[in-house]
Amino acid sequence: MIGAGAFGRNHARVYRQLQQEGTELAAIVDTDAARAAAVSREFGNPPCLSLGELRGHVDAASVAVPTVEHLKVARALMEAGIDVLIEKPLAPSLAEADEIIRVAQRTGRVVQVGHLERFNPAVRATVPLLTKPMFFEVHRLSVFTPRSLDIDVILDLMIHDLDVVLSFVDSPVKEIRAVGLPILTPRVDIANVRMEFESGCVANFTASRVSTERVRKLRFFQPRQYISIDYSRQDVMVFTVDPSAAKASPNPGIGMQKPSVVSEEPLHAELRSFLDAVRDRTRPQVPLEDGRRALAVALDVLAEIREHSRRVGLEKKLSS
Repeated sequence: MIGAGAFGRNHARVYRQLQQEGTELAAIVDTDAARAAAVSREFGNPPCLSLGELRGHVDAASVAVPTVEHLKVARALMEAGIDVLIEKPLAPSLAEADEIIRVAQRTGRVVQVGHLERFNPAVRATVPLLTKPMFFEVHRLSVFTPRSLDIDVILDLMIHDLDVVLSFVDSPVKEIRAVGLPILTPRVDIANVRMEFESGCVANFTASRVSTERVRKLRFFQPRQYISIDYSRQDVMVFTVDPSAAKASPNPGIGMQKPSVVSEEPLHAELRSFLDAVRDRTRPQVPLEDGRRALAVALDVLAEIREHSRRVGLEKKLSS
């Protein structure tokens, strides 16, 4: 486990749970020795090692360090023969994301990107229901916490939903309109985005880390169907128009169903999937290319926010 902050501690907890499936939490690495020691004591006292001591000691590692350190840490691990799960966002820039991809190809390592919501049971239950999504409404709101303040709300929160929608739509982005504001930090804390895809699909995203409530919902429409996902409750509701009833009456029949969802902590599913890919030497469920795609769109959103702020005279607030 590389990085013993809030995310790293959760990874360590789940790796410890996965012991019964043939996994050993072999080492904790953090530049803060006291923090590493505290996490080590909490989860069975694995040794606290430096990055350079890991070669030959571990098979795979989670990277949960600040985003600006992802390339440096991931490169060192891959060149030491270690497979890697890199927390989202993949990197702070496309240039660094591309370098991570090059190193992975050169070293032949398995690398997965930590887009956690792909492993949410509600999202997994929705994938077989997809036909032709044409309109999304997505809300991800959080109360303020002093974590991940090295990045803005787009790369911190919205990127989860960008990744899920990109995987659902499977079409290039045609146009982005976006507005965002710093509220409690120097970076963008709240944002709204309208995105149009080449397929004609439109998606509206709202993300906030300064909300008074916690909301995690994705809703979308496709021909004769409306599907609502609650990430937090791991719940899916499907409303379908009955074509035969629509012909027989001016009031079409609408059926509602709740697909079966097997509850599981998404992080548990994500790490187990990563370890399966490591053991079997197979392509991970969220490969580097998907992480780069989500990052590219997120950076385009940030560029549009900066352009909007320039037009309305808010650029000084966003650059302070």
